Order: sequence, then C-alpha cells, then structure tokens
Amino acid sequence: MNVFLAVLRKDLLIEWRSRDRVVAMLLFALLVVVVFQFALPGGVTPRTRENAPGLLWVAYVFASLFGLGRAFSLELENDALSGLALAPGDRGWVFLGKLVSTLVILALVQAVTAAAFAVVFELSLLPVAAPLAGVVLLGSLGLSGIGTLFSAVAVGTRFREVMLPLLLLPLLAPVLLGAVRATTALLSGDELPFGALQLLLVTDASYLIISFIAFDFVLDE
Repeated sequence: MNVFLAVLRKDLLIEWRSRDRVVAMLLFALLVVVVFQFALPGGVTPRTRENAPGLLWVAYVFASLFGLGRAFSLELENDALSGLALAPGDRGWVFLGKLVSTLVILALVQAVTAAAFAVVFELSLLPVAAPLAGVVLLGSLGLSGIGTLFSAVAVGTRFREVMLPLLLLPLLAPVLLGAVRATTALLSGDELPFGALQLLLVTDASYLIISFIAFDFVLDE
C-alpha cells in the first residue's frame, strides 16, 4: 500500500507542477472534436447526434493513448524503471499507482471534452451527468487498466509510439462496445442496458486482474 501511495503521489505531484501531459491530452481531444465538427457534413443533424456517443469515445481513446504513451516516459531517465522494479512489496501496487494517476488525469480531460462535445453537437448532458460519469468511469477503468500494462511493455521497445496502439486497440473492442451502447442509451433517454454494463464490469475485472499479475513479469523484462 505504501508503494501504491508513493507512486500515485509522485505522478500527480509531477503532473501538477508541469501539467504537460494533461494539457497535451486536452488539446489533442479538443482538436479531435473540432475535426469531427468540420468532417461531418450538414452540421448538427439527428443523424450526427445518433453518432455522437461513438465519436465521443473515439476522442476519449485518442486522448488516453496520448497520455498512456507518456505514463512511463519519466522512468526512462536515470533508469528509474529499475528503481520501481526494486520497490519493496508486490509490484502490482506500482501498477495500481500508475493506473489511478492515469485515471485522475484522464477524468479531467474527459470532463472538459464532454462539455466541448455537448456544445458542438448541441447535446444536453446535465440530466444524465451522474450515470454518464459512471459509464465513463467503467470504460476508462478497462481502457487504463490494460493500457497501463501495455504502456510498460511498449516503453522498453524501439518503436514505443507505434507499439502501444498496436497492442492496445484490438483489446479495447469489448470496452468500447459496452461504453458506446451504454452512452447511446443515456443520450437517447433510455434505461441503461444491463448487457452493456455487464460487459464493462466483466472486461474491467478481467483486465485489472491480468494486468496486476502480469505487471510483475513486465518489470523483469
């Protein structure tokens, strides 16, 4: 637990002082929203509103890839990754510290992106803000869980900027499927589909357990 708190405090403190990762992720996500606005012909139509949940999660995924790609970048200096591997206790706590710090940063980016998305696509998100936040948290948990593991894998490779998306994107299919279905139901005024929530919960639990166990072997490499 001490290792978890130390890693979490270190990452959040560094981000608070520099703010480079959160600013870069936020600018990237907002640029994606602007691109969608100009790429969709005819302005805001009922058809574009139907596609809005999927486009919102595309922006979230791109922003998270940008952030996850830099999650272990600081540990490359002075061989700090080896220092993490030598931390006392289970190395899974190092993984959890990195995971929670990524979730905190991603949550800030997602909140601002959702507000911009609501303005661009003329959506009213306030009535469904609480359940939507829960869906976004579940989706982000699965995304960041497996993403943190693969970020540690990719950081030691020569082409880490390319390797992370190649490893991560195929495994995000169940997360995106459940998240987009649940978000679509909320924005349409329907009840949350149990199947989508069940898919998110099962996927999150599987990815977190696998990543917690496998992170020990990743640091050895």
